[in-house]
Amino acid sequence: MSRSGYHAKAEAYLATLCGVQPNRRVGSPGNRAATDFFAQTVQPWGYELDTTPFPCLDFQSGEVSLSCQDESFEAYISPYSLPCEVTARLTVVSTIEELEDCSCGDTILLLKDAISAEQLMPKNFVFYNPDHHQKVYALLEEKQPAAIITATGKNPDLVGAMDPFPMIEDGDFDIPSVYCTGAVGERIAALAGELFRLRTEARRIPATANNVIARKNPEAREKIVVCAHIDGYGDTPGAADNASGTAVLLLLAEMLNGYQGHMGIEIVAFNGEDHYSAGGQMDYLHRYGERMEEILVVINIDDVGYVHGRTAYSLYECSDEIQRKADITLGNSAGLMMGDLWHQSDHMIFVQQGRAAIAITAEKASELMATVTHTPRDTPEIVNCHKLVEIAHALHGFITQF
Repeated sequence: MSRSGYHAKAEAYLATLCGVQPNRRVGSPGNRAATDFFAQTVQPWGYELDTTPFPCLDFQSGEVSLSCQDESFEAYISPYSLPCEVTARLTVVSTIEELEDCSCGDTILLLKDAISAEQLMPKNFVFYNPDHHQKVYALLEEKQPAAIITATGKNPDLVGAMDPFPMIEDGDFDIPSVYCTGAVGERIAALAGELFRLRTEARRIPATANNVIARKNPEAREKIVVCAHIDGYGDTPGAADNASGTAVLLLLAEMLNGYQGHMGIEIVAFNGEDHYSAGGQMDYLHRYGERMEEILVVINIDDVGYVHGRTAYSLYECSDEIQRKADITLGNSAGLMMGDLWHQSDHMIFVQQGRAAIAITAEKASELMATVTHTPRDTPEIVNCHKLVEIAHALHGFITQF
């Protein structure tokens, strides 16, 4: 197929993935439509498919009301929070030390400044979970406030361009919470000790979701894994994050339709990178973790095709042979360049298991994270589909060297 033909397909894939309703949040009907679309598209190209379901939570939220006396405050329901209807005095803390010392049981607790500067990793997240995050959770569960308000700003490295961002996003944490801007938080803090009323409408929805794993030569002794996460964050279109990477998987799957090499090929649409439980990644490790030694190299594609800049790739624990072949194919593609190491996506679950990996993302990923990621601005207009085709061709060249 010509490059123009693949370009048209890339545009169609991007439009389909960004157009599912209501979104690609794990467990949602739109997420199921996206994984069904991926599986149905790959099926005719001779792959063995694995779409085993795993349990997850979907989430719906409605109205939120936060008031004190005759004054109302704008707040947003934290994803996966339980609902609440609470009338209680306000307690304010700014540091972990203040939280340790305070008596906030049955109050509405406002977290602001240093203690709310970054999003907490979910309680049970196994890949990266700093001690101070775990300490905050432990203190909150020990002290049992009736509800929590978190005042936040921006933290692009962890939560993209959201402003404010939810400090707590965890379906395993059962104290209701909302979040607000830092400015609103200061107005609330000025009323410490006063009686506040907080009412939220929210619902956790038990659901299932699935990865889509497409295999060629499944009995091979060694395999190359190419992956991208198919889910999107919340209600966002998720074009760059990560319909673009998923579209590259589909382009590459077709290019490898007639692959005659001896390697096993595993193309994985992971489902859960933007979900608090990382359910798809955990399911993959649970079912295939004992076979990690079969993996020669993992290639992860995330946040690619951004209209600004080139495409960047980085290498992790790669042998001299893998580095040489990457230089020949990826390094010699005009639109690709060697980039900085990047430790925040699906390749890291393999690197932590001692496997070689290549991560592919936008050269200007930091700009993308700071201005677009996890917001409604993440639409197909910010993705250049010519770049998606170029990445797929470069990866095809890399894989067929083995």
